[in-house]
Amino acid sequence: MPARTTDSTPERPDDDRAPSNAPEPCAGEDAHTPSPPGEHAGDDAHTSPPPGEHAGDDGTGAGSGQRVVAVRRAADGGRRWRALHLAGCAVLLALAVTGGAIAVGGGQDRGAGADAVSAAGALSPGDLARGDLDAGIASLQKHLRAQPRDFGSWATLGVAYVEQARTKGDPSRYPQAQRALKRSLQLEPGNDQALAGQAALAAARHDFPGALTHADRALKQNPYNERALCTRIDALVELGRYDDAAKAADTADDRRPGIPVFTRYAYVRELRGDVRTARGVLERALGSAHAPADVAYVATALGQLAWSQGEYRTALDHYARALAADDGYLPALEGRARAQAASGERTAAVRGLEQVVARFPLPGPLVALGELYEDRGAGGDRAKAGDQYALVDAWTALARAGGANTDLETALAAADHGDEKEALRAARAEWDRRHSVHTADALAWALHVNGRDEEALPYARRATATGYRNAVFLYHRGVIERATGDERGARAHLKAALDLNPGFSPLGAREARTALKDLKGNR
Repeated sequence: MPARTTDSTPERPDDDRAPSNAPEPCAGEDAHTPSPPGEHAGDDAHTSPPPGEHAGDDGTGAGSGQRVVAVRRAADGGRRWRALHLAGCAVLLALAVTGGAIAVGGGQDRGAGADAVSAAGALSPGDLARGDLDAGIASLQKHLRAQPRDFGSWATLGVAYVEQARTKGDPSRYPQAQRALKRSLQLEPGNDQALAGQAALAAARHDFPGALTHADRALKQNPYNERALCTRIDALVELGRYDDAAKAADTADDRRPGIPVFTRYAYVRELRGDVRTARGVLERALGSAHAPADVAYVATALGQLAWSQGEYRTALDHYARALAADDGYLPALEGRARAQAASGERTAAVRGLEQVVARFPLPGPLVALGELYEDRGAGGDRAKAGDQYALVDAWTALARAGGANTDLETALAAADHGDEKEALRAARAEWDRRHSVHTADALAWALHVNGRDEEALPYARRATATGYRNAVFLYHRGVIERATGDERGARAHLKAALDLNPGFSPLGAREARTALKDLKGNR
């Protein structure tokens, strides 16, 4: 599975306040998630209708389904998409503007002197996370029609839209989130819930400097805001500031130990190559998880970690537990398919990924499915693969229209399955923004496919310098070293990639084995 990035972890629509003698429930949990017994992670009024009230954009899946159809139509025909790319982008932009439009702002409530209030029985943030997201959003919208000055509910709605964009692959929700969070801040300037929501939105859009700024502002208002603490870790990780991220994880663990912090703490350790500690922290987190959403999330993180280390049977067991908690959890469905592919269960893997992309055509599973088609090589498979790669272009256009930065996704997909020059442009642009191991690897590989291996090698070395055990990074470095004439280094890193995770990619693993065989023959 592609290396995990922290910005994809679920956000919790909760009202994070400093702990009291009776801690309030965290979203997604029946109560504040405790640290495992005796441990912290580090111990081994008139207003416009609320967003989504327009026809075809009700937040219940109909609008998202229409967008999936539109994206597929835009990409239909594989190669034909490239000829119609500009026209398709215009269609997708119009789709994002109309399908994702909201009416907040036109009829601002400018009444003065009234405190924001919550109606008795209004949907709580915890209820939103535990229940159906679409139904929760609809309930929030109904509540806000009755109580348009409830700044806390506007903040919760904004974060719910961010989560909906993430889980449904629908970037048109980002402008909705932005408007809802802005409304919250208009009603209650400087409230930490909305500031933390802005941090989550910026991270989801891959604006990590902005995410860090908003998180710091939220923590200045409330040092115990869980979402802000977590997003601050996310932003530092994605900016490649790993020492600062480790300190932020320790701080968050001291202030708000619980599942959201544990999972991020584990990832920071994984990035340093400390897989044992990462696994231990995740296992303790899973032991403390009770809500189905938490069980699914943590079990999937354990599955991803096991897969990345070549432990496919263990990964499948974790994915089974995740899907027992939530049988529609997309990351677990995708992870299970990848583990099946690596285990040789190609038919099941293809079927699983086809089901995933039929619901949510996101870049990761689209590329994985395309590569499985290419590897299978049956009649019509090459055309099917081309269709998947074209869908990545369509999704990218929609994401950009929603205000998201997609350069990393563009670089990774285009380097192997698209325009090499565009891959290099996107990778350079992303490197200018942040210096993480993922951007270093993407830039190294984009330089390689453009025949600039001497330039690529320092970035490939940087991608593997933290000790992060990632077979793709090792494979890329080995290929680049071979191209620069360093056969010894190439043999070492290609072998390391295959020893670590021999099924890291249907095509990449095959090419690594071929290259290693050729290198051994030349000795």
